[in-house]
Amino acid sequence: MAIQADAIQIDQVQLSSTKAGSNQSVNVDPAELEKFSTLAHRWWDATSEFKPLHEINPLRLNFIDNLVNLKGKRVLDVGCGGGILSESMSQRGAVVTGIDLGEKALKVAQLHSLETGVKVDYQLIAVEALAKAMPETFDVVTCMEMLEHVPDPAAVVRACAQLVKPGGSVFFSTINRNPKAYLFAVIGAEYILNMLPRGTHEYGKFIKPSELSAWSRAATLTVNEFKGMSYNPLTQHYWLGEDVSVNYMLHAVK
Repeated sequence: MAIQADAIQIDQVQLSSTKAGSNQSVNVDPAELEKFSTLAHRWWDATSEFKPLHEINPLRLNFIDNLVNLKGKRVLDVGCGGGILSESMSQRGAVVTGIDLGEKALKVAQLHSLETGVKVDYQLIAVEALAKAMPETFDVVTCMEMLEHVPDPAAVVRACAQLVKPGGSVFFSTINRNPKAYLFAVIGAEYILNMLPRGTHEYGKFIKPSELSAWSRAATLTVNEFKGMSYNPLTQHYWLGEDVSVNYMLHAVK
């Protein structure tokens, strides 16, 4: 069921927020926020710029659920955007909190939650601030397609590690930094196939698996598994495998 989220509807939604860390500098790039804010009303249009997220969501959802069994788990979705992953985890039986610094995207997420009846607690707060307010609170923390959009991704990794309970799981997904990733994720996806708006990604912000592993270990996380995500433009088919040369996910345990 598609949501019609015009400006009037969005302004009517009240988001919960917390004052924790409000006087501190926030790990966010204003240009990145604005980029996604202008597209916020299209989050749940599966034919829009967010089509790739809708298509890969079953893959990442099953990857998470198969490893941790989401039912009954308390889950935090960091950088939740319009709530595509958040809602799907809630439908698997998790108690989900979704946080983001994009107010328009969060309002769309909450409107969609109200429309579908899928319960998610959406909050407008930085992950670093929430980590100070609610350390070791969640069984599972997910941070998908976000690290390559923030100034200090290592700080996000540390905050996610602080938020998860001992023995809990953290999941990250991002894009590798190498010539193949530039060719596929930037030139191919943005300029040739027009799967994403031009300028969605900056190659210099892509993250090598070795870097993400190092940040995770420094944050007291044990890396359990990497999983690559591949795409065939001819068949328009996504699949998971061992090739982490472009898009990949990481599962770590505290």
